[in-house]
Amino acid sequence: MRYVSTRGQAPVLGFEEAMLAGLARDGGLYVPERVPVLARETIAALAGLPYEEVALRVLSPFLGGEFDRAALAGDLAAAHAGFGHPARAPLVQIGPGHFLLELFHGPTLAFKDFAMQVIGRLMNRALARAGRRVTIVGATSGDTGSAAIEAFRGLPAADVFILFPEGRVSEVQRRQMTTPVEANVHAIALRGDFDACQARVKDLFNDLAFRDEVGLAAVNSINWARVLVQTVYYFAAAVALGAPHRAVSFTVPTGNFGDIYAGAVARAMGLPVARLVVATNQNDILHRCLTGGVYATEPVRPSISPSMDIQVSSNFERALHDATGRDAAAVAAMMAALKATGRFKVPEPALAALRSVYASGRASEAETSATIAATHAATGELLCPHSAVGVKVAGEAQGSEPMVTLATAHPAKFPDAVAAATGVRPALPPRMADLFERPERVSVLDDDLGALKALIRGRIAR
Repeated sequence: MRYVSTRGQAPVLGFEEAMLAGLARDGGLYVPERVPVLARETIAALAGLPYEEVALRVLSPFLGGEFDRAALAGDLAAAHAGFGHPARAPLVQIGPGHFLLELFHGPTLAFKDFAMQVIGRLMNRALARAGRRVTIVGATSGDTGSAAIEAFRGLPAADVFILFPEGRVSEVQRRQMTTPVEANVHAIALRGDFDACQARVKDLFNDLAFRDEVGLAAVNSINWARVLVQTVYYFAAAVALGAPHRAVSFTVPTGNFGDIYAGAVARAMGLPVARLVVATNQNDILHRCLTGGVYATEPVRPSISPSMDIQVSSNFERALHDATGRDAAAVAAMMAALKATGRFKVPEPALAALRSVYASGRASEAETSATIAATHAATGELLCPHSAVGVKVAGEAQGSEPMVTLATAHPAKFPDAVAAATGVRPALPPRMADLFERPERVSVLDDDLGALKALIRGRIAR
């Protein structure tokens, strides 16, 4: 199995090197040269299996034999051992034909734990095998950072630096990043929004001399391995609802497009996905693009669903690569226009291809709060604001097939918004009960690339 860049000018790599590289050297994102297709009977045989076994069967075709199957099975078992539900990603019915896929039972109470816990172990195994050490740098709008820190804290082969926008994540999200005591993890509050954090990370990777000097690796959803691992819960959920014998639709609250792109990969692998619905908050650039054909950035408006307060959705580049028939030059041109002008027009054939895979909708702040309140009143289920965006959009998109909305975070990560909507303040699980008493450790930086480089150089283990 080989991996190529969406922009066509980077070395072709195997799975392990693509995972360790993260961002391609031409600024593009790695994608598989071909997507393996699972036979209908192979998908049917996933029914009733433990989640870790589903993961083993879904992921193995992408790894090209680079990881011993028994070792991979052990890593998958260890990765999910800290989850608080035996099903790992349980389905909860909230209406006729409408189900929540609860993805918040991991160590940091967000869907990012699924991929991060796995790739933390795979990276550590690969680095130990090669005698290498890496510097992991990531940007987060809230959940990726805490999941990355949890996955890599204390591991001997990596230093971890996570940038988050100062004052624009929830207090629980911030404390999950700033309270770990391990010396190899570093939380950085950047004075700017998430797009600034993401831009600085890309700047670091595009400075090839610095990249090589400190051994940069990425764990954002720009990392192909992150996207790949997230395909597993699409298979687990769809098979539980009758796939491959009937199709299932999914609605995904998304900002950076990685989680819903994982659904598109599952669909390409042969999972019968009827519709993939992009759910956006008031920062609705993806919805505007899919309906109007122009990707045009606007100032980010802070919301009660901060993990979706994004204007530059990195993984959309992978969707464009698919939609253009893998035309790397066309993708590179659109990305260059985005960097230069903040906008680009999607060619009509590519737009039609995108619309054949993705639908979309948006939820305002008032609609998000109303959905939290209505769902709680009708079912007793408390939704985080991101999940509520998904539920609202799913209600408008639901057809005859089962609809699964991805519940991406535990409501206790956003207690103020949930309490304002329902009068109920969700509690953290017992294992996190002392989170607000733990001392914090954080560096605050201006949006300055030079200062960021200096901090990283000064903190990495030599």
